[in-house]
Amino acid sequence: MRQALLASSVVAALAVVACGGATREISIETPIKPKLDVSMFQRVLVAGFLAGGTDEVDGNAETIRLLRSQLRNKSDLRVIDADALPLMEESGLKATGPEKAVIKDEKDLESREHLFANADYWKRIGEEYQHPLIVTGTVMFTPHQRSGYVQREEEVYDSFGRRRVVPIRSFQERKGYILKPKFIFIDGRTGTTLYSETFREEVLYNANQSTPALSSYFELMERLVPSFLNTLSSQKIKGSRVLLQ
Repeated sequence: MRQALLASSVVAALAVVACGGATREISIETPIKPKLDVSMFQRVLVAGFLAGGTDEVDGNAETIRLLRSQLRNKSDLRVIDADALPLMEESGLKATGPEKAVIKDEKDLESREHLFANADYWKRIGEEYQHPLIVTGTVMFTPHQRSGYVQREEEVYDSFGRRRVVPIRSFQERKGYILKPKFIFIDGRTGTTLYSETFREEVLYNANQSTPALSSYFELMERLVPSFLNTLSSQKIKGSRVLLQ
């Protein structure tokens, strides 16, 4: 949608310039309909997530807090305050001794996802909280590194002092994180899945740059939150149009 708005604005601007007229740019907002009809629900329970990939960030706790906060501010549904469900234990993953129960990779995660198809379990949860819309799913937040050529622009001046910008390519080692959440929306009345959607975002930094894992998590989640909210409520995409005066 953002690409479509940008493209149409560019085309309009080029057409006006070709005609030689004066132009004026105005801001517009395009409404986007929600992906899921939640009119039958008054309450929403962000129940918890199967999370893994790294122990630098508690993907379950952080995602619960973030989504509840966003829903309070930008949704008409009443957000239920409750402890996170013990999804690790329910999925069959338990700690032994001093070790933590950890989901290390995608394969390990997939072997636990049968929990989300357990309609009887989710129906019991729904009955406990007066049949809300239930939000759950998985969150994989994984360290990542990549090497390759990176292009940047650099200012240079010739012998006459004239400035120009030239592209510079350099080989760099880069490191960062991959965030791959799957949001699952369950009907608390029946325990059945209404909708699910998987996202993937990646961020890379220079190898000598020290960025806290939690900062990277929030940076990546910020990109995903609008799409998450659009599942439940209408959103507006901002853009611009060029008018001939």
